[in-house]
Amino acid sequence: MTPKAVFWDMDGTLVDSEPLHEAALIAALHSVGIAAPADLHERVLGIAAWPVYEMLRDEFGLDLPFDDWIVRKYDHYLPMAETLKPRPGAIEIFNELRALGVAQAVVSNSDRLVVDANLRMVGLFYPGMKTVSRNDVREGKPHAEPFLRAAWLADVDPADAVAVDDSVTGVTAGLAAGMRTIFWPEVPMEGPPGAIVINSADELRAELGL
Repeated sequence: MTPKAVFWDMDGTLVDSEPLHEAALIAALHSVGIAAPADLHERVLGIAAWPVYEMLRDEFGLDLPFDDWIVRKYDHYLPMAETLKPRPGAIEIFNELRALGVAQAVVSNSDRLVVDANLRMVGLFYPGMKTVSRNDVREGKPHAEPFLRAAWLADVDPADAVAVDDSVTGVTAGLAAGMRTIFWPEVPMEGPPGAIVINSADELRAELGL
């Protein structure tokens, strides 16, 4: 059965932006003389900008105020966003749900600037579009607040909604919000207890009753 609402993570779930974020992060670190650690991608996947900054500051000696650092990172990211591609199958499913009248929102740990830029690039920017960025909540994922705000915006009970995310951080947030939560990782892996693990757009369609 198709759910009343579907709430989507953005980076890595709707759009294939994680490689761009990683490249921008590596370039920004290089610009201040810091070599990126080999496990950078897995350490920052799904994590908001401030905790990433704290990790880089505390473990790698990043010596810039947060505001200066994030400007530097976005100066590298935003030009690359012009090459952004959707995750195969995701936008098609979003549009099919939209045509069926299913309530939807994008729920991201990225800043508003990045959310809007990314969604414009893949054509998901229209009147009435509901989005929750890291700037819209006090606590980002893995806290439940971002998904609960999406439920409030869509005027649905969290129990009637599905959360779709590619990171353990995001799936943890969806589960904490009391939603049926689908884990669609970039590479096959086990998910947190309680999550529905899928590995393709076809599996996602089946889980959403399409």
